[in-house]
Amino acid sequence: MAKYSDKLAQRNLFAALLRAKSKYGAKTDALLDADDKAYTYADLIRASFAIGSVLRRHTKPGEKVGVMMPTGAGAVIAFFAVLAIGRIPAMMNFTAGTRTLKLACKAAEIKSIITAHRFIKLAELGDLVESLNDTANFLYLEDLREEMNALDKAIAVLGPVFPWAFRSHSESSEPGVILFTSGTEGDPKGVVLSHANVVGNVEQIKSHIDLRTDDIVFNPLPTFHCFGLTGGALLPLFSGMKAALYPSPLHTKTIPERVRTTGSTILFATDTFVSRYARAGNQGDLDSLRFAVCGAERVRDETRAMIRKKFNFPILEGYGATEASPVIAVNQPEDNRHGTVGKLLPGMEARLDPVQGIKKGGRLFVRGVNVMSGYLRPSAPGIVEPPEDGWHDTGDIVEIDNKGYVAIKGRAKRFAKIAGEMVSLAVVENCAKAVWPDNEHVATTRPDKRKGETIILTSDCPDANRAELLAWAQSHGVPELAVPRKIELMDPIPVLGTGKVDYVAVEKHLEDLGH
Repeated sequence: MAKYSDKLAQRNLFAALLRAKSKYGAKTDALLDADDKAYTYADLIRASFAIGSVLRRHTKPGEKVGVMMPTGAGAVIAFFAVLAIGRIPAMMNFTAGTRTLKLACKAAEIKSIITAHRFIKLAELGDLVESLNDTANFLYLEDLREEMNALDKAIAVLGPVFPWAFRSHSESSEPGVILFTSGTEGDPKGVVLSHANVVGNVEQIKSHIDLRTDDIVFNPLPTFHCFGLTGGALLPLFSGMKAALYPSPLHTKTIPERVRTTGSTILFATDTFVSRYARAGNQGDLDSLRFAVCGAERVRDETRAMIRKKFNFPILEGYGATEASPVIAVNQPEDNRHGTVGKLLPGMEARLDPVQGIKKGGRLFVRGVNVMSGYLRPSAPGIVEPPEDGWHDTGDIVEIDNKGYVAIKGRAKRFAKIAGEMVSLAVVENCAKAVWPDNEHVATTRPDKRKGETIILTSDCPDANRAELLAWAQSHGVPELAVPRKIELMDPIPVLGTGKVDYVAVEKHLEDLGH
């Protein structure tokens, strides 16, 4: 593992790509697309300069430019093309719907969005584009290629040879990318990450986990999500590993086969997705994996047991936030502590603020090279709201033991206060999962005049019932307070493009039922 140094973070994102080309070789394969087309470092840099040269005529220096593409070479090239000319890429969640995307454009003052005709057609996003036409101007990669003139082509040739003469020389402290919070519990916020935030997080990960240049990272996660962008694309690119990219995590039958055919050794996923891949995959499909890294949600014991039985590779549970670029803590292959998310990455500070009703642990605040420049809100477009004294409030209730292992107890918002006791909604969901393991379950709260709050479980299991759940809780020493008063059916349980539960949609469903 490389030794971590803050100095390594002090370069911009495009310079980090150029450094990787010099260190690992211009002709080294860097990306493998879903159609099996390979791209070397030289290919990526040449294409970035070419597309960037055309983009200069459509955008202004310092402008935020939306990138609305599936995970693949096109998204990576668009990302670096925007950076090459001193613009700021803003990664757009095309699964979020018109209202959320309009709010995102407003918060970050986005006037142009890069996409591709082929993607819009295949994903059937024509109506979405039409609804956004009054908000932003769409630039299509196919059209930008057609628009290339002799000068653009010359820059494509000369840029990789004399990059200092053609690329933007942004400071590492300047904005490098804008991502948006998922909006699981409200309106999205823009998260401004500096070049140093993202490059620094890559360096932190490299110094924490043993990565090899012959590793192949399989990444089906969206690049509009920080886990998919930093972990699944930029980490392998900047570390000399090949990234095998796939456009959607939802293709559960295809992905295990792609892992096998690409010979991938590391998989980035969430618990929900990796459990689906394990169920759908044939014996041997995932045998090439050294390990999988899972974030965004807790890794369930059932998932580990299934993978141990069928494929026998370890799952490294990690923890992060978009505001931290995103990785905060992660387990290591040689030190994988189940029930924890491992230790904090090097160069990070943490503090736990006390929470009323929580006896052990507290509300986690983090500070470090990877913590964001600040938020952009639709209510104050373009105004960056920095974290106070550099501390980001994660909103999570956490315990850190005396050896530094971090255990996530739940979101502060995802605790119910019942008769003066704090009850984790994650515990409620885990109990339901233990009783009905093949189904999905979401716990939410409603006000209760007598006890303060009451818990409702929403499940896609038609047989879910309180009596069976209560019997399980009593036989396993779980207090009755953690057993929901009511269970409602919702099939399917809605999820966002990131794989997280769409709590807004669940809440609306309960309101429609009269809760």
